[in-house]
Amino acid sequence: MEKKLVAAGVLLLAAVIFVQTVSAKTLEDILKEKGVITESEYKEVTKVKPLDYKLGKGFTFTSSDDRFSLTMGTYIQPRYSFADKDSKNTPASQRQDVSEFRVRRVNFTLSGFAFTKDLTYKAQLEFTQSGNAKMLEDAFMNYKIIDEVQVRGGQDKIPFSRQWIISSSALSFTEYSNASDAFYVGRDIGVILHGKFLDGMMHYTVGGYGGAGQSLLNSNNDNAFASRLVFNPFGDVPYVEADINMTKCPLVSFGLDYYRNTFSRSTASGNTNGFATTNVQFIANNLQFSTPSIPNGWLGTAAPLFLAAEKVNVNTFSADFVFKWMGLAVQGEYYWGQGSGRTSQTLVVAQGGYGQIGYMVIAKHLEAAFRYSIVDPNRNASNDLQIETAGAVSYYFNNHYLKIQADVTDQHLQAQGNVDNMIYRLQAQVLF
Repeated sequence: MEKKLVAAGVLLLAAVIFVQTVSAKTLEDILKEKGVITESEYKEVTKVKPLDYKLGKGFTFTSSDDRFSLTMGTYIQPRYSFADKDSKNTPASQRQDVSEFRVRRVNFTLSGFAFTKDLTYKAQLEFTQSGNAKMLEDAFMNYKIIDEVQVRGGQDKIPFSRQWIISSSALSFTEYSNASDAFYVGRDIGVILHGKFLDGMMHYTVGGYGGAGQSLLNSNNDNAFASRLVFNPFGDVPYVEADINMTKCPLVSFGLDYYRNTFSRSTASGNTNGFATTNVQFIANNLQFSTPSIPNGWLGTAAPLFLAAEKVNVNTFSADFVFKWMGLAVQGEYYWGQGSGRTSQTLVVAQGGYGQIGYMVIAKHLEAAFRYSIVDPNRNASNDLQIETAGAVSYYFNNHYLKIQADVTDQHLQAQGNVDNMIYRLQAQVLF
């Protein structure tokens, strides 16, 4: 009986998709049927361009029957950075300043639709990660039944933290805040249900994931769950930080996120007591907040507090706010995370957040921005705060498609003896 119900459900869904694909009419179809436009005008308007280009989106190839499309785009971020270590409070062995030239990101994206414009896809590679599992960033298919109900399957950003969801090509600073770095989850493989209502006034996302992280398969039955709810009372707010387009009517956005997962504590080779502070990670280490690398993920920092091989239940929340109007862009987020050891009953609670403000000093071109960000990786520990105060200047030659950015960050680390390291960055970006 259950198999028959499942089969009936599949057939019903297939029928809905087929009917929508076949019967959906475009505006041009309706105008032609009503005699508003002639046959020749209809053919001219609906004529498919086999090759087209749109700045910021890339080159698009479209089949003659307009049933298939492929868009190719990329962006490159060359950068110079200088880290001025605190020579007064830093141990002599760690005082070496760092002058670094690098290509921060080289991103290549393939996207489009197949068979119907409601079935879209995306694949994204990040070439500075060449040789490891993180080179493949996104790879998913999305089917839109209606705007309010869409299904996506594959690998993508987990919808947790607004700043993380924003592309690294659309930031007011050269990097994300240290708070979002410590709490954002990363990418994972799974399936999500999402949609929007009232022309984008409300968005929702509910997803189930493997739980192991980017390009990794889970080795147990502990999966992950994520959800995001966004309310935009004055209309849809794009995931872009600066208000380059000088929004004429105020835009406001409120977001709430939740993520849960279960990890298994593990130790790397050479760590026999299970409490070593180096080379210690959780299984699922491709999830950013569980890594102890710099910048420190809040849970990765606390890894030595849990027993070797014990299960750790993780629950995290975030809330975000955005305001944009006439070149002014205000954004902030609050994060809260909890890790609970099933065997040891160890409880780690972390919190953090950031607030930033940017203003277009020269309309559509020059922005000045300020940000304050703080992370408390373990509320039960003292003198472990990580605080960043940063200022940035960005010149947009052509929106985010061609820009140059410079920022200065004071990185205050209590756990390392209240050091204040200064970080200077200069970065250019071309996106096409």
